[in-house]
Amino acid sequence: MSFKFKNSYSFAFKTSFAISLVTSLIVGAILWVESTLSYFYFQLIFLAALVFIISFLIIQSRIEAFIYSKIKNLYKELNLIDSISLSKADINTDMKSLLDNISEFSRDNKLEIESLKVREEFRKEFIGNVAHELKTPIFTIQGYIENLIDGAIDDNSVRDKFLNRAKISVERLIYIIKDLDMITKLESGTLNLEKDSFDIIELVKNIYDQLEIQAQKNDIKLIFNKPYLEPIIVFADKDKIQQVITNLVINSIKYGTNKGTTEVSLESINSDKLIVRITDNGEGIQEQHLSRLFERFYRVDQSGSRKQGGSGLGLSIVKHIIDAHNENIYVESKFGIGSEFSFTLTKDLN
Repeated sequence: MSFKFKNSYSFAFKTSFAISLVTSLIVGAILWVESTLSYFYFQLIFLAALVFIISFLIIQSRIEAFIYSKIKNLYKELNLIDSISLSKADINTDMKSLLDNISEFSRDNKLEIESLKVREEFRKEFIGNVAHELKTPIFTIQGYIENLIDGAIDDNSVRDKFLNRAKISVERLIYIIKDLDMITKLESGTLNLEKDSFDIIELVKNIYDQLEIQAQKNDIKLIFNKPYLEPIIVFADKDKIQQVITNLVINSIKYGTNKGTTEVSLESINSDKLIVRITDNGEGIQEQHLSRLFERFYRVDQSGSRKQGGSGLGLSIVKHIIDAHNENIYVESKFGIGSEFSFTLTKDLN
């Protein structure tokens, strides 16, 4: 109780005491002359107490009203808080407490402002990247259509060639939009995982079969690190894990070297966890890029040529899917030697 009194009323108490002391000394001198000695001390104490109480109440109430009006106006001007939420009960006249409160308020708002700046930069970068990714196929389609309108439609061979190229650009647009939709759902938590038990070995074999032709075009072999004769059952969303492995293998094929390999290996970490590794001996990634690989639209090749295609969202989607499973993903790479992406999965122990 004494601590609260000291913090809340220290200034008013000290000021009132000083006023009471000075007033009592002056009036006491007058009473000394006019009063009898027997009543002098009683009158002096009564007067001092009365002056103190009146002074304290007046000073405390006026200071509180003054500080309340100034702080309320300040907060209202800065739109930092809802002025209705600030009441006189929240105000005290202890300067140290006020300074501490203001310092804390300043620190909190500085952090909030920094956070908003980061979000704004992220928003600008994201919008810029989306615009950049979308404008290329849109402008390509526009060019083909304009050429067809200008007369190319009369030449059957040119018409078919332009329409096929426009179709490819439309498919790229659809691909980007689908990836954007998926990553938005993953980030917002609205995409529900449908977990079930499945054989991860069989899933990888199916993915290899689907990507075999693409790998052959790049002269890359798709292999396992060893024969897996027994199924390995995991518990996860099969479709999403298929997308993860597919994206990682496609990346490995795109940036692999001629007569290179893309290897999948599976290793048991403990009784309930498994790690899946996708390793290649391709171009490798420079160290300065590793920390940003999973950012949306981030590309190691900053030339803007987009010769490898893709939406620029593949690795970001991979990261979000693994995060949604409450698993971990890792990347190791040495430039000119190769890369390894790995992620954990939960075994099905039933």
